[in-house]
Amino acid sequence: MLLAGDIGGTKTNLAVYSAEQGLGAPLAKATFRSADYPSLEALADTFLKQVRATHGGIDTLAIDRAAFGVAGPVVRGSATITNLPWVMREADLAAVLNLKRVRLLNDLESIALAVPIIEPAHLHTLNAGMPVPEGSIAVIAPGTGLGEAYLTWDGARYRAYACEGGHADFAPTNDFEIGLLLYLRHRFGHVSYERVCSGIGLPNLYHYIKDSGFADEPPWLSERLAGAADQTPVIMGAALEAKSGSELCVATLNLFVSILGAEAGNLALKLYALGGVYLAGGIPPRILPALVGGRFMEAFRLKGRLSNLLVNVPVHVILDPEVGLSGAAHYGLNLMTV
Repeated sequence: MLLAGDIGGTKTNLAVYSAEQGLGAPLAKATFRSADYPSLEALADTFLKQVRATHGGIDTLAIDRAAFGVAGPVVRGSATITNLPWVMREADLAAVLNLKRVRLLNDLESIALAVPIIEPAHLHTLNAGMPVPEGSIAVIAPGTGLGEAYLTWDGARYRAYACEGGHADFAPTNDFEIGLLLYLRHRFGHVSYERVCSGIGLPNLYHYIKDSGFADEPPWLSERLAGAADQTPVIMGAALEAKSGSELCVATLNLFVSILGAEAGNLALKLYALGGVYLAGGIPPRILPALVGGRFMEAFRLKGRLSNLLVNVPVHVILDPEVGLSGAAHYGLNLMTV
């Protein structure tokens, strides 16, 4: 039996799986507010106690392994999470939870692991393309930050790898985006794709467009933004709400979609991702109406002499909010040895 988890700075999803029931039927599952616990060990212990109390048929002592996808880099079996004071070590987790083996995976690696097994019902296709069998696959995930990962075929199966491509230099594709780069350089020095293509980056786009004199900010929007701890949902909501009439928010979302499309195309070229590109993270499903309008794919394909290559690359949006948990569970049940 397996304990699997998707560990984030805001929330943590945990589940128990058995080899007999498989990925499609977790024996128990729960969501926790991460900040309410001093460590992953404490949170996992609380979950297992709840399972014992409410699922009498589950023998938690039979759990012999755990796989956790964590929102941060994993180096030699240790990891930390942005916005949490936790330090996680595989050996410590195994000792405290009495498990034979624990594996920490980067959260984007977990998502990538789920791509080959994801159900078609959990995908929205932006470009059907012509996937090359056993071709490399790219994953780009704008959420709070911007995560990237990829999969390559080893002759028998796909292997997933995380990277930190979201922190690579932002490359403008037109004069307006050049102005954005200069605007943000004065503020941050280094301007990465995460600064312009993520939840933390969306307000940067908004304030650039506003300060450029594109349109006036209506009083109702000023009030909402001033009272928001996180401006990103306010901006996205106003952009997608037809009655809001917010030119600033619509322009911000359009710019975001173009930059995301361009970086997804960059990733496809760098990885030769003829097996497809998958958009994950919390933002793409929320802005799906903006992604299907053509702006994303136009920016994705605009690659000069290699534009024709990208016409045939499949592009899908992952709609499953628990894809990271599924990836960690897939690794723990099918790829991990004890």
